[in-house]
Amino acid sequence: MDKRILFLLQLSVAVIVLIVWHVASTTTLFGDPKNIRFFFGEPIAVGQRIIDWFADGSIWYHLGITLTEAALAFIIGSVGGVIIGFWFARKPLLAAVFDPYVKAANALPRVVLAPIFALWLGLGIWSKVALGVTLVFFIVFFNVYQGVKEVSPTILSNARMLGMNGRQLLRHVYLPSAMSWMFSSLHTSVGFAVVGAVVGEYLGSAAGLGYLIHEAESVFDVTGVFAGMVVLTFFVLLVDWVVSLVENRLLVWRPKPAN
Repeated sequence: MDKRILFLLQLSVAVIVLIVWHVASTTTLFGDPKNIRFFFGEPIAVGQRIIDWFADGSIWYHLGITLTEAALAFIIGSVGGVIIGFWFARKPLLAAVFDPYVKAANALPRVVLAPIFALWLGLGIWSKVALGVTLVFFIVFFNVYQGVKEVSPTILSNARMLGMNGRQLLRHVYLPSAMSWMFSSLHTSVGFAVVGAVVGEYLGSAAGLGYLIHEAESVFDVTGVFAGMVVLTFFVLLVDWVVSLVENRLLVWRPKPAN
């Protein structure tokens, strides 16, 4: 499909949602508009709040804090997941020994861990980074592990017959096999890194988008809540777009999907 047509279709979905939201909050078509505005706000008011935040510059500090926390969580969690995923996939005995512990750690509720990280690391950025790392790491780890395990035995045997050593196998066989799996997990991890940062800020912080949303929620400022969520959504989409650019650059060899 043409990219311009796809973009227009995607944009039309957002426009339809905004129109329905506006009609619901200003007319009686879907019920009492006062009740709807109380719970969902009004799109024009939400947009005006976002414009005011950027106009007076107050949003940049909070956005910078959340960006720093999410970026650190994303980088640390992704690098750790890739390295340990490769390591476990190449060492079956090690993977078998630690398998129940990895699954048990992954099963821990992250919301329960947030207060523990705050106790250990304080209310600064590192408690939020730690929470984000726990969300990102396992997504990347399992995908990389599976990607390496999915290497075709025939390709692996042929590569060894050609005399490839361990480093060459890693570069030319294992890494390309795991690359698609890895970037698939990174797209998901972007959102989870931001979620970790925002949830940590929501539970205890003095700055960040999570703090803004929590402060607005505490005084029943639904416009501020939705404005914070909209900014957060665009922020995640922007970071995901950057990951897509890197993916397209590194996976230029990948065949394009059939239309």
